[in-house]
Amino acid sequence: MSNKQVIIIGSGLGGLSAAISLAQDGYAVTIHEKNARIGGKLNVLKAGGYSFDLGPSILTLPHIFERLFARSGKTLADYITLLPLRPHWRNFFEDGKVVDLYPEADLMAAEARKVGEDPAAVERFLKYSAGLYDLVNAGYFEQGLDTVKDFRRWYGLGQFPKFDLFRTMHGGVKRFLKTPHLQDIFDYFIKYVGSSAYHSPAFMNCMATIQFRYDLWYVDGGLYNLALALQRLMDELGVVVHLNSEVTEVCKQGGRVTGLVANGQFHPAAIIVSNMEVIPAYANLLAEDAAFMRGLERFEPSCSGLVLELGLDCQYPQLAHHNFFFSGHQRDHFHTVFRKRQLPPDPTIYLVAASKTDPTVAPAGCDCLKILPHIPHLDAAHPLSRDDYMALKERVLDKLERMGLQDLRRHVVFEHCWTPLDIREQYASNQGSIYGVVSDRFKNLAFKAPKQSTKYPNLFFVGGSVNPGGGMPMVVLCGQNVARDIVAWDRR
Repeated sequence: MSNKQVIIIGSGLGGLSAAISLAQDGYAVTIHEKNARIGGKLNVLKAGGYSFDLGPSILTLPHIFERLFARSGKTLADYITLLPLRPHWRNFFEDGKVVDLYPEADLMAAEARKVGEDPAAVERFLKYSAGLYDLVNAGYFEQGLDTVKDFRRWYGLGQFPKFDLFRTMHGGVKRFLKTPHLQDIFDYFIKYVGSSAYHSPAFMNCMATIQFRYDLWYVDGGLYNLALALQRLMDELGVVVHLNSEVTEVCKQGGRVTGLVANGQFHPAAIIVSNMEVIPAYANLLAEDAAFMRGLERFEPSCSGLVLELGLDCQYPQLAHHNFFFSGHQRDHFHTVFRKRQLPPDPTIYLVAASKTDPTVAPAGCDCLKILPHIPHLDAAHPLSRDDYMALKERVLDKLERMGLQDLRRHVVFEHCWTPLDIREQYASNQGSIYGVVSDRFKNLAFKAPKQSTKYPNLFFVGGSVNPGGGMPMVVLCGQNVARDIVAWDRR
């Protein structure tokens, strides 16, 4: 056990997970958070009787969250109630087809038949996905592998062909599924990490198993209740949280970090954990030189998004809790966002109508919609104005009205909208990224930056910009793995 002072920059889920895990290992932990509440992108907006999950709205792999509580002799159920969702989500297509996703084989088979897909092909794809998940989970996820060297040591060269390394994610999908509807649906599981199915490696198809095997969940009362649950656990463990405390510098001496400056005051630390993404942390807090920063260029940011919240004076009965309105040409959509860095003329749209499960999030007879099309991160070579983003917003509303949400604009009584500029400002994310580092077969083979700094041995990173990457369960697992790495490093 150690009484060393650890300071964590930022209170996103990765930072909270690391804080809890380190406190459970006996460290004195303090968090500095620039905003007025904890949670990072796990955020909430309440206005006019409406409640919106501003950030993550899907919970998967609850057993990873459960570990944080179990180490303190608690259970997750002591703090929050999880509700499984049926269907997992609803998919709307331009040709009028509607397909639901279910983890139950018989229900999923009936949905596949709607669009002419062989249910046996879906079963074969899910078996392929399960094999990838078990492979990736055993080493990359649970062991916290960071480098190709780590992979070779853990898996051995004989295991590498099992990763399906010579295909893209889309290539893996189309091996099994023949209809464009099912290909689009399973390609878009890449939404969890804000990347392109046409550029991500095929082993990213493991994500379907995360959902089909372990189910898809809603936190009763809204997902921000998860952040409040973690706050309660931190209070019980004695973790100190300073809100409205923006870190502006990480101090260094003799090849180590020595502390940080927050709100103009120096705070010494034996170990620092940054929940700020790797590139902005090195650039803005450590002021690293251009040569060092060039070594990080392969860790390109994931996509950003236009985040639109609408409070309605009505409900649309055709919606499920989670919905996708697909582009008529999804390959073009991916190419436009991830290669051309342009706003898509016909985006695929994610839409959450949480009142389908939780009537407390909107007034009676009303609904609150969270609408999210993926769009490029901020890029100086492809500048976009707020007018450009607002024009996209109108295209999104046009598409939703055309695909069944009749007179949507006329029913809006509350509106809130964030562009990538707002996302960067709120969360200090790299170029407005939502999910950390992009997973790209050709740029980084889906590797993110390592969790321990390559330059300062007592500086560690958590969150979507380091392995295993973005998404709530992955950053929580990352925090647990970072804590384990710190304990092992500290004992050397």
